[in-house]
Amino acid sequence: QNPDIFWVAVQGSPWAPTDERGVYKTTDGGKTFERTLFESNVAGAIDLTLDPANPEILWAALWDSEREPWEIRSGGPASGIWRSKDGGSTWERMKNGLPDLMGKIGVVASPAKAGRLFAIVEAKDKPGLYRSDDYGDTWQHMTDYRPLFSRSWYYMHVFADPKDADTVYVQNAAFFKSIDGGKTFPTRITGSHGDWHDFWINPNNPNIMGVANDGGGAVSMNGGKTWSTQLNQPTAQFYRVHTDNTLFYRLYSGQQDNSALGVRHRGLDGGIGLEDMVDVAGCESAHVAFDVNNPDVTFGGCYLGLISRRDQASGVQKDIRVYPHIAFGVAPKDRKYRFNWNAPIVMSRFDSKTLYHAGNVVFRSVDEGQSWNAISPDLTRNEDEYLGPGGRPITNEVTENYSTLLVLEESPHAGGTLWAGSDDGLVHVTTNGGEDWRDVTPNARGKGMVNAIEISPHNPETAYVAFTGYKWNDHKPYIYKTTNSGGRWRTKVNGIADGDFVRVVREDPVVEGLLYAGTETGIYVSFNGGDDWTRMQNNMPAVPITDLTVQDDDLAISTQGRAFWVLDDLTALREYAQNGTGAAFLAASDAIDFQYGGRANTLQMPNPEEGVVVHYRLADDFDVAKTGLKIEVTDASGDTVWSAKADAKKEGKPGGKGSKYSPPAKPGLNRMVWDLTETRLPGVKGAWGFSWGNGEEANSGLAALPGDYTVTLTLTPEEGDPVVMTDGASVSFDPRFPASDAAWAEKRTLRDGAEAMYKSLVTSVAALRSARAQVKTLTGRIDDSEVKDAGKALTEAIDAWEESVFSPERSNFQDVLNFPDRLVTNVSTVLSGIDGMLPPLTEGMKERYGDVKAEVDAALAARDSLLGEQLAAFNALYKEKALDAVVLDDIAE
Repeated sequence: QNPDIFWVAVQGSPWAPTDERGVYKTTDGGKTFERTLFESNVAGAIDLTLDPANPEILWAALWDSEREPWEIRSGGPASGIWRSKDGGSTWERMKNGLPDLMGKIGVVASPAKAGRLFAIVEAKDKPGLYRSDDYGDTWQHMTDYRPLFSRSWYYMHVFADPKDADTVYVQNAAFFKSIDGGKTFPTRITGSHGDWHDFWINPNNPNIMGVANDGGGAVSMNGGKTWSTQLNQPTAQFYRVHTDNTLFYRLYSGQQDNSALGVRHRGLDGGIGLEDMVDVAGCESAHVAFDVNNPDVTFGGCYLGLISRRDQASGVQKDIRVYPHIAFGVAPKDRKYRFNWNAPIVMSRFDSKTLYHAGNVVFRSVDEGQSWNAISPDLTRNEDEYLGPGGRPITNEVTENYSTLLVLEESPHAGGTLWAGSDDGLVHVTTNGGEDWRDVTPNARGKGMVNAIEISPHNPETAYVAFTGYKWNDHKPYIYKTTNSGGRWRTKVNGIADGDFVRVVREDPVVEGLLYAGTETGIYVSFNGGDDWTRMQNNMPAVPITDLTVQDDDLAISTQGRAFWVLDDLTALREYAQNGTGAAFLAASDAIDFQYGGRANTLQMPNPEEGVVVHYRLADDFDVAKTGLKIEVTDASGDTVWSAKADAKKEGKPGGKGSKYSPPAKPGLNRMVWDLTETRLPGVKGAWGFSWGNGEEANSGLAALPGDYTVTLTLTPEEGDPVVMTDGASVSFDPRFPASDAAWAEKRTLRDGAEAMYKSLVTSVAALRSARAQVKTLTGRIDDSEVKDAGKALTEAIDAWEESVFSPERSNFQDVLNFPDRLVTNVSTVLSGIDGMLPPLTEGMKERYGDVKAEVDAALAARDSLLGEQLAAFNALYKEKALDAVVLDDIAE
């Protein structure tokens, strides 16, 4: 009843004892909080439920637990259920009927029956579902059905139906429903995904539900019988990002609790949808390796050393494990090899037959995983005390291993140089293919995870290492840089927020010293080799960045929970790195005129913007109201094909067609996209055509043809000389559709001819309409039948010519059935057809062009007659009859 009062269950850090735990209460809408329940610095509050009938009564579950990089302790004396009867101010522990030693607990009060509670309990003795019907004074053990509480640390969620007191739901890896008060759970809810983590039931209509699981979120309108799709939300958790070198390059990774996949960065039908995604080798935690120039075969990993080879054409996979031994629950020290959850897999960029896989040692295969050879000793700390069972004292947990290699990188300069990093803080390097390894761990580092290693693409002795210490409750950012192959390291984190730990660093392959860093909350950029960092968030959500890679001129990004992202076109950042962040510049990218086809049948993400991306930096005090700004694009002949002026009253959009477009003109960095269309053609009012609109301008301009172009930015201040900046940009055609130079030359010639015909007709219509209007005006000024008859004859002749050129009655496409095509439409259709046709032009198109040209020549000859001798005859008659005649000779001109 009072929205200013609420309670918060705070787990606290899982990685270290801290006092910031327990239940907190606010009475002023969250301005201040008071902690009202605290048991221990290792016991956090992990569930909280309110009596729906009385907000003074609530229950909390505390979880006595600690997580180390090598194990999970779940259970201890502080695990239990507490009750408050005074609005959370004081608490008492509920014990009667509950186990002595408990771990994680979920608890919920039933809205349908006063005093009824359910609790799902991890326990040494009598685990399972418990129920109380007296507000928690006593508890009854209902069932020890193991699927309800297996792998407790990851789940343990219980929910009560708001209308039926005997209906209760429990979420674990699977989702279960009981209708007998928790005695049995015969119903398993399916249809969405697995690994269930949250649930909401409409309190007024229990058929309406929402769920959250490792696949995303879904909604049911029929009580969980069916669920909405989860293929409409970018919620994937990717561990790494790898890219290939194909034209529409793909991003690859394993995604948590889902398939490993590859997805195009540019969809073939104009947008990125399910049709652009493919399954690849591996499972949820995969690195994916492949020949970057021919990714027809992929190699992907999974937990505990799983690795597979997949033939992409057939979809057939083969198990190529180094040592086929999974054995869940086996302590790491009892395994032959230890593999990280996210174990590295690397294909050599120098030899696509050489494949690397890393556990606690590095393995190499030259026969696609048919056989493996260890090429290193154990490159981890290999401390026996940290290699025992992964969970205690109640539930074991050995899906992950500790003291494993988390990173393996091949130098871009030499195939035999490899860098390896372990999850217990060691860095090693070999320069001879694994014959010798050298420990180059930064001296001051201590324990932590080597999360990423970047060997500079510009200098073989320069490398960057991103360490994370969060598993030791250390959230500081750590980036180490060496310029002598690990002989000496320097810390490079100035500008990165304290607490925003770094997961990955990459160096731009074009500009030395331009670095990108992915952190727990976003992205940073450095223009000086890591000496200083600047946050570069823009529209990127605040989300953990798990990996980065530069592909072509783009930055590909994987995130933990918001799927893949791409920062298209790094031109501006490269200019900043080379010229300084305060300098004015103009930089235009090259472009490919991609061709798209097909029809999307799923929800899509947008393709990159098409065209020449133009970045320009204006002075910090720039004012477009005082300084004119114009952008022009000229072709190799110097002819202007596109231009636009900035308008202080309009905001430029990220692209635009023709003169209606106003380029952005703000202080600092500006970005626009020339979309490879030339300035709009003129239009004819009332002349509806397939492509060219119905007004004074056509709908769009012609497509820019392949070639070299110049982009010019001109700033014209109120006083002083103009400032002119230029940059070149090449436009190439989609390489999937090659054509000869002769075919392109023929297309250019015929398109120029069709464009000239179209413009001639448009200007002719305008001239004749002007002549007709003036003839009518003049005949209305004189009372002479001969002049009036001559004027009428001339206007009728002009009307007849105009009607032969287009159908003014048309207003939309359906009107083509009632008002046949005329010459303007025929010409515009030929022009549009030539413009959009892949060369070489068809014989039919060339024949049609010739026929239409003959019609145009005849129409222009008739026009010349009207504006020539016929108009001259009218002028002569008017001079003869009118004392103050207005001579119309200028019209003919």
